[in-house]
Amino acid sequence: MPKKQKRVLLALGWYDYRLHQGIEKYAQEHGWHLYADLAREKVIPWGWEGDGVLAWLGAGDDLAEFVQSTRRPTVDFSLRRPQLKFPRVLEDHAHAAQLVADHFISRGFVNFMFYSDADNWSYEERGKGFINALKKAGYECTWSRWHRSPDFAADREIWKRKRKWLVAEMKRAPKPLAVFAANDQQALDVLESCESIGIAIPEQVAIVGAENYLLAPDAMHIPVSSVDTNLETLGYRGAELLDQLMSGKPSPKEPIRIPAKGVVARRSSDFLAIKHKNVAKSLRYMWEHSHEPICVKDLVAVAAMSRRGMHKAFLEHIGRTPGQELQRVRIEHAKKLLAESSGKIETLAKMCGYQSINSFCIAFKRTTGMSAKRYRETIRY
Repeated sequence: MPKKQKRVLLALGWYDYRLHQGIEKYAQEHGWHLYADLAREKVIPWGWEGDGVLAWLGAGDDLAEFVQSTRRPTVDFSLRRPQLKFPRVLEDHAHAAQLVADHFISRGFVNFMFYSDADNWSYEERGKGFINALKKAGYECTWSRWHRSPDFAADREIWKRKRKWLVAEMKRAPKPLAVFAANDQQALDVLESCESIGIAIPEQVAIVGAENYLLAPDAMHIPVSSVDTNLETLGYRGAELLDQLMSGKPSPKEPIRIPAKGVVARRSSDFLAIKHKNVAKSLRYMWEHSHEPICVKDLVAVAAMSRRGMHKAFLEHIGRTPGQELQRVRIEHAKKLLAESSGKIETLAKMCGYQSINSFCIAFKRTTGMSAKRYRETIRY
């Protein structure tokens, strides 16, 4: 007899096509039948019978009540309702925040802000992760919360009042300022508020959002940088976990966290906030040529400084030596290639400026704590 086709319901109170793509890929590989009408129509199919549920239980008590009533194996992509003891696969917001902190620090920023406009568990994790990452690097960060300001009120004037409040926050903050916004729409709010009063982006305020979901960002007057939170892999891993649960395997004791893919750098954060002209020049050269077999000697030549002088200047303005920064830039590039490409690791190593696979593997494991192969398995679906 043919193997029974598993029937899986998508009960997504919050929807993103990339999450759906990851789920769909796993379903195609394993012959599932996906019921996706709820994700599109927002009509709860009371009385549905099937084998398992993939849920994003955000707002809406009725959806949570329905998912509980099915009494089927369920994986939740949200931590909005921690009292519901479903197995979970979640974005690693702390990892995303670390990537943004590294992005800003490498550009020489020393003034930081996290901005959020709602009480949301994912925004809270991103904000705390950003502050902690900066604290470890020796920096402080302010957190501007619109929803906790005295001016906040949920009425028809909320948009105007929020913009007025945000303009005041931007005026008051020290410059140059690096802002991590809780999501891309909030990053756009910061950008438009700054532009309305003549604050230059990114020269005075550099901005990075989260989730990378703005439509046609490169067509914008100032394209907004964003951290790609890796929703395709989130969907795939959630489906994989559900498959295990439907086969009778036990639930994991803790939520499975999916690391972010990386920062998609665009013009809103493309600025070197470094007063030392020669350090800035060598950094820019490093970014543009790190895929080549350059070394510290080349950076010394570009900076027109002594090796000792450049070493001291880098420590003062970047917090790392030139060699450490060159390796960091190469490893970050390697992570991006591993996430986006299926090419051989030997080939990727050369594309990152390493002359031998052995030196690349040692550097990658020392930096990330895992092999390049393991990293690719973790980040890709």
